[in-house]
Order: sequence, then structure tokens, then C-alpha cells
Amino acid sequence: MKVLLTGISGKLAQKVAIELRAHGHTVTGIDRRPWPECPPEIRLVQTDIRKPEAEEEFRAERPDAVIHMATVSHLTTRRDERYRINLGGTQKVFEYCERHGVSQALFVGRHTYYGAVPDAPLYRTEDEPPMALESFPELADLVAADLFAASALWRSPERATAVLRLVYTLGPSLHGTLASFLRGVRVPMILGFDPLYQFMHEADAVAAIILALERKLRGVFNVAGPQALPLSELIRVTGRVPMRMARVLHPLLLGRFGLPSLPAGAVAHIKYPIVISDRAFREATGFQHRHGEYETLAAFLDACPPPRSGAASDPLVAPPPGNPG
Repeated sequence: MKVLLTGISGKLAQKVAIELRAHGHTVTGIDRRPWPECPPEIRLVQTDIRKPEAEEEFRAERPDAVIHMATVSHLTTRRDERYRINLGGTQKVFEYCERHGVSQALFVGRHTYYGAVPDAPLYRTEDEPPMALESFPELADLVAADLFAASALWRSPERATAVLRLVYTLGPSLHGTLASFLRGVRVPMILGFDPLYQFMHEADAVAAIILALERKLRGVFNVAGPQALPLSELIRVTGRVPMRMARVLHPLLLGRFGLPSLPAGAVAHIKYPIVISDRAFREATGFQHRHGEYETLAAFLDACPPPRSGAASDPLVAPPPGNPG
């Protein structure tokens, strides 16, 4: 199968591309960022997905399938550029698919689409609407891109279109939102809250994406790995130090004292969980994750040991908990 992969220079997308080649597929990637270590058997076209050069690749290559992974989060890109990349780029990809007869399209999204709110059900299914956009506007562009991709199911019913909403990924490449959140000495917690966090090993995420492609899925699917764990357990296992703070102090302390720099709206996910049900995806594909939650945390810890800066002596930080039991 000839596969065109957008956003190929991203850490997870690189792994997807390499694994696709191992499965015998021909891979062309489009990304405006370089990939210096790109294997010679993978063709990399360094351009913006919204430019004519990108559409020319669709016209010339005539791919059988497109995997769209060229989206960015609020942690890496300012708001105006996010909208152009996430929504504008997604619109262009599906426009190119329509013009050039691509028979399969796979949009790789995020489970944060659903939003963290206090009155949501514990397990979010694919028919749940996005919530919390009024308090976390940084999610709006990703939600819009997700909805636009999903609309292709009825706009172009002849194409096999699938939207995957993946949980956070962790692993030795240290990419992604959760890895950034856990990377520093201290991890913020809001007093009185210890939400569940759902994540999967990056190798399992790669396997799920390729399985969705090879099974030619149609529809919207949640994709998850092992069971969710409380935030406090993630902090303990990765050797970080919890910094428990009142809600009112949160905006004043983020980005300081070794805490990650997050937008104000992100506090909702330090209070409330986003846990998804992936039953539909497992039934449709037979997917089984291979890495458990503690094995995944160990892989992250091996690649990113806790920084040593005397953080535990800071009077603002609570002492790390001991081993349970």
C-alpha cells in the first residue's frame, strides 16, 4: 500500500513511518520540519501541508491511504498558528484526498477532545460531545479539526475515513503532553483533587494506528491502553515531587519553581479525569496493548530520570509519599 503520512517528523509519526515500512508499505512523508535521521527508503518532502507543493505530492504519488498526524498542541505553538495548522491543515488534507482519489484517510486525534469537567461520566464513549471549551479555549482548534475529519464520513462516504482519539502516550522518546507535564522536578496538584490519567506506551499507539489502517476502519474510535492511574501515582512512580496548591495559586505558580508552563485552562485536567472507553476499537480490530501501565511508566523513567535539584526541601512542596502498604 502507498501511504502518505503528514507530520512525519513528529516523534510518534516517525515511529509509525518506520513500522509501516517494516510491514511492507511504501511511505511518503510531508512535514515542514526536518527529519535528519529519516531512513533512505522513506521519502520526505519538507513543505507546509497547506502549500501547493504538498498537493503536488498527492497528485504525483496517488497514495492509497493518508494518515494525518500534522497537528500541534497548546504546549508547543501559539494560538493563531495552531488554528492554521490544526484546522486549516486538516481541511487541506481532506480537500486533497477528495481531489486526487485517495480511498482511505486516517485522522489521529487526542482523547482530550472530550474535555475535563466535573459532571462527565467516568468512561467517555465516541458519541460524547466535546465539553469544557469555554474554560479551556486552547482545545478549540483540535476539537474543530477532529469534527471536520469526522464530517468526512458523510461528506465522502465512498472513502474509508477513521478518526482515532488516542490517550496520552509515554515512552523512551519523551514526546507528548503527558511527558512534558512529568518532565520537571515538580508536578502540580490541586488540593483535594487526584484525577485519573489514562495513557499508553508509544509502541502500542503505533501498533494501534497501523492496525486501524490495515483494517480499513470507518468511523470514530477511542484508542487506549492499560487502566488509568491517579495523578499522585504517576508522580510517585516517576520519582517526581507533588506540589499541592490551592486553586487560586495555580496561575501564579505555573512555569515557576520547576513547574511546567501550562495555560490557565489546563487546570481542569489537574482536577478532573478524562477516561475513555475503547471497547469499539478493540472489537473492530482485535487490538490488545502489550505494555502495562507500570511498564510504560518505567520506560519513561529510564529515559527521563527525576532531575536532582534539592526540590524536596522547598517549603512549598509536600514531601513525596512513601511506598503504599
